[in-house]
Amino acid sequence: MPDSRPQPPHSSSSSSGPADSTALLLCGARLTDGRTVDVRLGGGRIEAVGTAGTLATGTAGARVDLRGHLLLPAPAEPHAHSDTALSADGDGPVSYDSEGVQRRTTEAALLQLGHGATAVRSHVHIGDVQGLDAMAAVLRARRSLCGLAELTAVAMPRVLTGLAGADGLAMLRDAVKMGATVVGGCPDTDPDPTGYVEAVLELASEHGCPVDLHTDADDPARLARLAAMAGGLRSGVTVGPCGGLGRVPARRAAHAADRLAAAGVTVVCLPQGGCGGVDRRGTAPVRLLRSAGVRVAAGSGALRDVSNPVGRGDPLEAAYLLASRYGLRPEDAYDTVSASARAALGLPEVRVEAGFPAELLAVRGDRLAGALSLAYSRIVVHRGRVVARTSAVREYCNSAAAALDLPRQGRARPS
Repeated sequence: MPDSRPQPPHSSSSSSGPADSTALLLCGARLTDGRTVDVRLGGGRIEAVGTAGTLATGTAGARVDLRGHLLLPAPAEPHAHSDTALSADGDGPVSYDSEGVQRRTTEAALLQLGHGATAVRSHVHIGDVQGLDAMAAVLRARRSLCGLAELTAVAMPRVLTGLAGADGLAMLRDAVKMGATVVGGCPDTDPDPTGYVEAVLELASEHGCPVDLHTDADDPARLARLAAMAGGLRSGVTVGPCGGLGRVPARRAAHAADRLAAAGVTVVCLPQGGCGGVDRRGTAPVRLLRSAGVRVAAGSGALRDVSNPVGRGDPLEAAYLLASRYGLRPEDAYDTVSASARAALGLPEVRVEAGFPAELLAVRGDRLAGALSLAYSRIVVHRGRVVARTSAVREYCNSAAAALDLPRQGRARPS
């Protein structure tokens, strides 16, 4: 009888440079099933997982002590706006100066990497005043991040229909030629939203690109039409943040959800706040969408720009909010920022099993619920090597309570 279990992928579409060939042993990590294991990495993949103390790296291998840490598949960020990130404190309108956009994009990606996101999809405005300058700057930042994180760019024109849309369509084609690997935008801002979607889908089909569209989705009938139009695109369609779908009667929202599920369209919600692509706030009805069979991923949206001046860009916070506010189990909430987010980005599946990509996040703690609640100390692995560490130490001083030996956030060091 053939084995029907999912098999580890043997190739990756990663574009962030060659994998580190040096073996790395992660020692004493706890898995979500309660096991404590050693995990050996090599060639950008997980080579072996064994009971703690049973694996070795060889003479040239390094070791990282992960005792007291929970080891998870690394999150991915499916909805960022790096061209406007970290601009909330500036005076006046957001500057699209090329050097400034590249600096903000790089800093934002590193902040998100520190949180655990080893892959980021950034939506970049094209046209109007900035033309293609912001896109060029984001693509330069992508190259500078090679080996640290994977950054992909979505080209977002404002208008694509009518006389005004001719320039936008030409610019969208140029953005793809430059290196934008996803086409998208916000059909809600076009006088002809259906025509906008048609133009994006046609270009995406021509170039074999995925599609990622911003919509508030407060018109379920329009969303259902979008799903019907998108169903045949083999490279995949994502929509978000769809906050308006939570403001319409449940029956109409459920009908739209069924259409999205039938078309294989992914919804990316933004539980941490809005973004510049839509004007209204609110989170998509996650439980309704999931019950209809829609793949739901969670993104961060705005990272300290005018849309959300306090945005953190932290996938674990997005998962925490889905668990605490919207009633998802911790495991399902984390899936939205890890497995489902990676699938939305077209990335290979990650499991803490031999043969899978070495894209991992270690957080201080021993249970997933606790990690979503409070995870300051984090160690991030991308393509088989440690690329980011965040360490926090908690101490209780000058009090009798200090003698209770309460848990501390500590630092794990290579040995």
